[in-house]
Amino acid sequence: MDLTNAQEILGKYNKEPYHLNHARIVSGVMRYFAKEHDPKREDYWAAVGLLHDIDFGMYPEEHCVKGEELLRSEGYSEEFIRSAMSHGWGLTETKHEPSHVMEKILYACDELTGLIWAVTLMRPSKSTQDLEVSSVKKKFKDKKFAAGCSRDVVRNGADQLGWELDELFEKTIVAMRTLEGESANDNK
Repeated sequence: MDLTNAQEILGKYNKEPYHLNHARIVSGVMRYFAKEHDPKREDYWAAVGLLHDIDFGMYPEEHCVKGEELLRSEGYSEEFIRSAMSHGWGLTETKHEPSHVMEKILYACDELTGLIWAVTLMRPSKSTQDLEVSSVKKKFKDKKFAAGCSRDVVRNGADQLGWELDELFEKTIVAMRTLEGESANDNK
């Protein structure tokens, strides 16, 4: 998987710094989880994370549907398209329900990374290094905080993975810690 090419394609359809940063964070989180679940395909998992919102910047009202078209036009496989677009299951018109462990992790972590990032930005350290699960849980319960984060998707994602919410929170925080000094710090 050519991540340089995926990065160029991401930039072709997304200009907003927030969306580019989110894509990089999700890509890094997916790479982290690939090390445990599918180490021979780390770049593949990272590329899926990078391009999962390929259409959101230009076509938010057609999210995950237009993404299929864009990825297909860029020469991505049907397997890749399915994996990347499955994160929108239940939120968009995508027909791809997460079934592979990679898809389930993307589904659960996409929304959660946004919430964790918002919690991190409120902290004096602006870092995940000292972030505790309890802080994320507190903000997770506050539906007004990061209101765009679907708590139902996060819960459903944890259920699909067979993980408790605390386990999903902890693993995602640890994954995001590995990104500090990279893209996760770009928007501080």
